[in-house]
Amino acid sequence: MEASSARPWLAAYPEGVPAEIDAGQYGSLVQLMEEAYSRYGERTAYCFMGRDFSFAQTDALSQAFAAYLQGLGLARGDRVAVMMPNVPQYPIAVAAILRAGYVVVNVNPLYTARELEHQLKDAGARVIVIIENFAHTLEQCIAQTPVQHVVVAAMGDMLGTLKGTLVNYVVRRVKKLVPPWRLPSAVRWNDAVRRGRQAAFRKPDIGPEDVAVLQYTGGTTGVSKGAVLLHRNIIANVLQSEAWNQPVMDKVPAGEQSTTVCALPLYHIFAFTVCMMLSLRTGGRLILIPNPRDLAAVLAELSKYRIHSFPAVNTLFNGLANHPDFGKVDWSHLKISVGGGTAVQAAVARLWLEKTGCPICEGYGLSETSPSASCNPSTSKRFSATIGVPLPSTSMKLLDDEGRDVPMGQPGEIAIKGPQVMAGYWQRPDETAKVMTPDGFFKTGDVGVMDALGYFKIVDRKKDMVLVSGFNVYPNEVEDVVTQMPGVMECAAVGVPDEKTGEAVKLVIVRKDPALTEQQVRDYCRENLTGYKQPRVIEFRNDLPKTPVGKILRRELRSPSRVQ
Repeated sequence: MEASSARPWLAAYPEGVPAEIDAGQYGSLVQLMEEAYSRYGERTAYCFMGRDFSFAQTDALSQAFAAYLQGLGLARGDRVAVMMPNVPQYPIAVAAILRAGYVVVNVNPLYTARELEHQLKDAGARVIVIIENFAHTLEQCIAQTPVQHVVVAAMGDMLGTLKGTLVNYVVRRVKKLVPPWRLPSAVRWNDAVRRGRQAAFRKPDIGPEDVAVLQYTGGTTGVSKGAVLLHRNIIANVLQSEAWNQPVMDKVPAGEQSTTVCALPLYHIFAFTVCMMLSLRTGGRLILIPNPRDLAAVLAELSKYRIHSFPAVNTLFNGLANHPDFGKVDWSHLKISVGGGTAVQAAVARLWLEKTGCPICEGYGLSETSPSASCNPSTSKRFSATIGVPLPSTSMKLLDDEGRDVPMGQPGEIAIKGPQVMAGYWQRPDETAKVMTPDGFFKTGDVGVMDALGYFKIVDRKKDMVLVSGFNVYPNEVEDVVTQMPGVMECAAVGVPDEKTGEAVKLVIVRKDPALTEQQVRDYCRENLTGYKQPRVIEFRNDLPKTPVGKILRRELRSPSRVQ
């Protein structure tokens, strides 16, 4: 791959990866999905709790649910919220919403009533498809939202009468995972599909500029905003990801269906695009993991399959690799492990490579970029501790606070331009204007540096930077150093107020070795970090607060621990 001075990273592209992709080969995500249903009909599309669902079944079920939605009297472009974990109803509902001409609003099932109310009101959602485990949350706020129609799914809906009844009984009565709820007008999932089968489906005309998804940001930078992702944005990112993975996925033996683990939640854009939509494009099989926090259950499920692709976050790689059942899974067929969502730590990457033989290929992206913007080459044999290079058809640069390009090797705010960049924030032109440059780059809020080969490294989010006596301390650096210390399972660094230095570094550690002491940590930091970067406060906790995706909630670590 020939590089230019404007795009030095092209020289790092593996053989066969193009500099540009043709996002115009599909007019919409619907076209992409329907091509997959037609081409791969008898193949397994989804595996869930021992049951396989074919592409043809997904086609029929999603068309039936699309017909049901159209029968509710919605207008083209109306928003339909989806609030479920990784159950087969999720990809079917998403396909139905898009095929019917509506917009998917991905909702975190663990939201509080306050957070859910904000998102449903902001999106103007008229319909919500929700799993019963969280229906009580909707009950608390539905009266304050525009929602007029509710479809309630259950964990066992699609597992057949016998197994489905048993699963629902265990979920409801044994594990008591379904708090009481009352939504008088709600329709059950299976009833909605049944009604849809008897209704006529009208195929709307959908184009690349139509809105496909409202993907709400985590709200870590203020109020949660909906990134407007058009059909062409997600198509582009699917094709970029496919091209990037091709050099290693081509090594899956002929006649063997590629299999991807979907342990990341599908409501998160990483899994939505890189697991669900990419598997549709490639005719791959997706293993749906409804609860990735139950590591023993995850490993028991994975032991049944030959796995080729595993997108995950640092905390999941770390948790699995340290689990006693890790060896029960045959990892020898794994072709690519994609790390994203948050920084992958060197100690975790080292352990994963040692245990699987497949290096973690770290990438980078945001809700606003559908999500993937950069990645390490899929053929990498070692962990680079960078976010790699921009994907095909993507440019990245670094800007100072005045919006000027910074010199090579200097930190600056990462800005991204490419066909995967959102159309803007939903009904927030003021917020959109803050993040888009006049020449079409999206300003990420992440601080990075680029080397001469075009590799980018995140040094931190602008807001997470700790200012100690005028010196910038990047928490990622402190965390990366400390996680390499024997006895440390994971850790997080934050800034806390300090009378002498303005701010100081606070370090919160989860121990692997219960005998690890504060003094040992201080001695280790003194050896590996310059004075102002060393933690002033060290705290041990049983676990770190995280989002459902596995991102550490740093803001919750600034207050003293309740659990020592």
